[in-house]
Amino acid sequence: MGLSIGLVGLPNVGKSTTFNALTKAQNAEAANYPFCTIEPNKAVVPVPDKRLAELAKIVNPERIQYSTLDFVDIAGLVKGASKGEGLGNKFLSNIRETEVILQIVRCFEDENIVHTEGGIDPLRDVEIIEGELILADIEVLSNRIDRLKKQAKADKNAKAALDMAEEIIEFLADGNLARNFKDVDSEIYQQLNNEVRFLTQKEIMYGANTDEDGLLEDNEYVVLLREHANKNNCELIKLCAKVEEELIGLDDDEAQEFLTDLGVEESGLEQIIHKGFDKLGLMSYFTAGVKEVRAWTIRKNSTAPRAAAAIHNDFEKGFIRAEVISYNDYIVCGGEGKAKEAGKMRLEGKEYIVQDGDVMHFRFNV
Repeated sequence: MGLSIGLVGLPNVGKSTTFNALTKAQNAEAANYPFCTIEPNKAVVPVPDKRLAELAKIVNPERIQYSTLDFVDIAGLVKGASKGEGLGNKFLSNIRETEVILQIVRCFEDENIVHTEGGIDPLRDVEIIEGELILADIEVLSNRIDRLKKQAKADKNAKAALDMAEEIIEFLADGNLARNFKDVDSEIYQQLNNEVRFLTQKEIMYGANTDEDGLLEDNEYVVLLREHANKNNCELIKLCAKVEEELIGLDDDEAQEFLTDLGVEESGLEQIIHKGFDKLGLMSYFTAGVKEVRAWTIRKNSTAPRAAAAIHNDFEKGFIRAEVISYNDYIVCGGEGKAKEAGKMRLEGKEYIVQDGDVMHFRFNV
């Protein structure tokens, strides 16, 4: 669907190690020096979904196809990125193309891993990253304000946009993220955001990279980062990048046993994928047949014809109706045939809003 999550962070905080584990391949060079990631590394990552395995037990398909997410490992940034320091301009242009920002923040001590800022301080690291994004937004908005001042002399709408733009730039200058501005839902703000594409309007998740002990109990660094995340209405996910990397070579049962031994139910990376999927406003519906059991990615609140377009655009154009069985009914009844006999299959029309986990077939005109 062309939607992606960008991994950002200062150099040497575990960002590329996380990316390696996330993609289950050594696609990003994790090295102990700044800027080892020069070009953004992109990967398509399957979204873990245990429901597919349960459907497959009933259908016994030839293959299982998961929903996917795009992740982009973006080069590490330093102070002054908004002014072109380090790989700043490249960093900012790459992050502008993503929809959700995942900030990897180091929350553990290790004298063998160099920190470019000289010590561990998660709030300082976040302040550097978000400060550079804010400065980039201020620069772009300043240019827009210059144009609006000229237009406002003869255009009332431009005057209203100018007034709000000047409010926003003051808000940003105080160190605030655009996404926390009081009028983000207003039409004028939305128009400005469409024009400026505020970096600090994007959804943010924080990945607190801890050591193994930090997975069980929040250390002092995680506590500080969690408070910051809560203040900004953002998700915080704890992970240990090195542990996640160790999980790569294990099969599912071994990986689960390893996590259980650590006292963790779900890996940090699975949490990142699931919460990232949700932050992008996405969900899955299923098709189940002998050829494949498959999850299809759609936006939440999609109508049945829009959901059908995920399979093929012609399905939306020629949509007649959808045959729908809820996931729970499909499992409880033991498959499509028995669900139909039990009256659990519904025929839905163009106005039907697809629910997460619906098992569907579409009828359409060619």
